Amino acid sequence: MDLFEFTKNLVNMESVTGHEKACAEFVKSYLAQVGFQAELMPVSRDRSNVLACWGKPDVVLSTHLDTVPPFFPAHEDAECIYGRGSCDAKGILAAQVAAAERLKQEGVEDFALLFLVGEETTSDGAREANLHPCGSRYIINGEPTTNKLVIGTKGNLRLDVLAHGKMAHSAYPELGENAIEKLLDALADLRKVPLPASLVLGKSTLNIGVITGGRAANVVPDEARVQILIRTVEDSGPLRRQITEAIAGRCEIEFVRDTPLLLMEKLEGFEADVVAFTTDLPALGNWGRPLLLGPGSIAVAHTEREHVRKADLVAAVDLYCRLVRDLKSRS
Repeated sequence: MDLFEFTKNLVNMESVTGHEKACAEFVKSYLAQVGFQAELMPVSRDRSNVLACWGKPDVVLSTHLDTVPPFFPAHEDAECIYGRGSCDAKGILAAQVAAAERLKQEGVEDFALLFLVGEETTSDGAREANLHPCGSRYIINGEPTTNKLVIGTKGNLRLDVLAHGKMAHSAYPELGENAIEKLLDALADLRKVPLPASLVLGKSTLNIGVITGGRAANVVPDEARVQILIRTVEDSGPLRRQITEAIAGRCEIEFVRDTPLLLMEKLEGFEADVVAFTTDLPALGNWGRPLLLGPGSIAVAHTEREHVRKADLVAAVDLYCRLVRDLKSRS
């Protein structure tokens, strides 16, 4: 299938996290049709990863099937393909499939494709896949890196903070306990916790993403919650302890996700970069030494402007083929 048509077909399949079934079945069917040993790898009810092998794989190309909401379909102009997932990561998936077909036609053997569900939330597809490795030495993950080979990714520390209070009539606040005020005070102290920096990855960053709480303007709130995400650049243990100490006794803290940073090797002849986002790679340690490269820019991923340049898709096919050959040539 034509690279651009395949990309548009994938984009037009709604596959927001949790609803990847149709996309997984389409990709598996296509890969079986063109000669790969393709199978669905169950992750949970109605959700599966896709594994397609050519021989006994020692190098694996991988990315994810799911997207963030909201879904919007594909359209194109002379330079770009637009739509949800066009750069994160369905254009990448299409480029990896095109590279695999080219390698197969050129007589290259012993490689595979692994397409995963759930990357945009908890990497549950990757964690399940890690229980069933294929014996590969290398895994090349695809994310929007502007076709640069990434040598470092930040970690991802997600925490929820919950404050409890006591409801009362707002005319008599002394009869209640304001959970929102408790949460705001805790957040003020949490934001004073110094965030570490790294010579390679730069500064840690903190995002207060969601705040909920309260029942009405005339009711003293009995509960309030905040969701926070920190992009980490070193082991998160000391930072977790500092956060706990900063708000201990006032609020409940739940560390929902703690994905470690990842440092990778630099290869001669590939332009290198570091990125602030997190990928499935930390959850795929049993699939071999990690590499990260893909077309598209993270600056437009997760936005209403999401798109990928057609020229970058074509270049990515060449780069994936080159990476697979280079890695397979290593003893």
